[in-house]
Amino acid sequence: MKFHSLRLASALAAILMPLAAQAQSPYPGQAIKLIVPYAAGGFPDTTARIVGAKLQDKIGQSVVVENRPGGAGSVAVSALAQAAADGYTVMATDGSTFTVNPALFKSLSYSAKDVIPVALIARTPLFLTVNASVPVNTLKEFIDYVKGHPGELNYGSSGVGSAHHLSMEAMKAALGLQLTHIPYRGTGQSVPALLGNHVQVLFSAYPSLAAALADKRVKLLATNGAQPSPQAPDVPPIASVIPGYDLASMVGLFVRNSTPPAIIKKLADEAIAVVKAPETRNQMEGAGIEPAAEGSDALAKYLAAEAAHVGKVIETAGIKVE
Repeated sequence: MKFHSLRLASALAAILMPLAAQAQSPYPGQAIKLIVPYAAGGFPDTTARIVGAKLQDKIGQSVVVENRPGGAGSVAVSALAQAAADGYTVMATDGSTFTVNPALFKSLSYSAKDVIPVALIARTPLFLTVNASVPVNTLKEFIDYVKGHPGELNYGSSGVGSAHHLSMEAMKAALGLQLTHIPYRGTGQSVPALLGNHVQVLFSAYPSLAAALADKRVKLLATNGAQPSPQAPDVPPIASVIPGYDLASMVGLFVRNSTPPAIIKKLADEAIAVVKAPETRNQMEGAGIEPAAEGSDALAKYLAAEAAHVGKVIETAGIKVE
């Protein structure tokens, strides 16, 4: 009986020792899945692919981007929540997943409590832009013109609840402007509408406007970020006339709740180092993305501020998703 017990103990030790060694192996020791809650293309996906490729080179492990669109982010968050809390499944998304969506939708299957912020890796502002036919050249002239011609101008957006839509509604509410909203399905529709003068105004990312700017078919008047953008340093922020205005989009990395702090710190440190690298910064800036390299606390603070801001805009404007 004693011999049998010893054999059983030895067998258990043989099984448990490799498992213990595996549990104690340094992170990261295997491939990382990077979930994006949007289809391929666009700001979050492009950012994830640039940073993921550089992170892969740095840590010596595969980083695979997996697009999980649908359900206002619920498909992606569900995939993250069902994964192990080991740092090998990470989500890259803009703030709207946890700030705009909870304010827009009456019921979501997830909340910000389901995830832990890891690092803020990118920002991208949108630019207030007008068709060349609109007789204004500055932000002040635009404000004065709209006030003098209430309801005459149409503005386009990439859809109800998009950053483009909320940026204009926040501006309208703060300054008492009257413009008519024409929602489209993405910038692939809204920018051509601006060029065709079907709408006279919109917010859009710089790369979508570059060709039209070169041909002088549109004019940039302001940015929705808190500071002037390196992409157009002479263009003022709307914050210059509306203190505290900041609706620039961001992309952060998130892991599921219960992930060990040591793993979160390691992932944050590696991601921040990658974003700070000159090669990464050049690639991001070439895609119209402004690199950001800040940790968990900065990302959490950004999300809290954005949630308060957009929540107020959505309530004031009475924005509802049909």
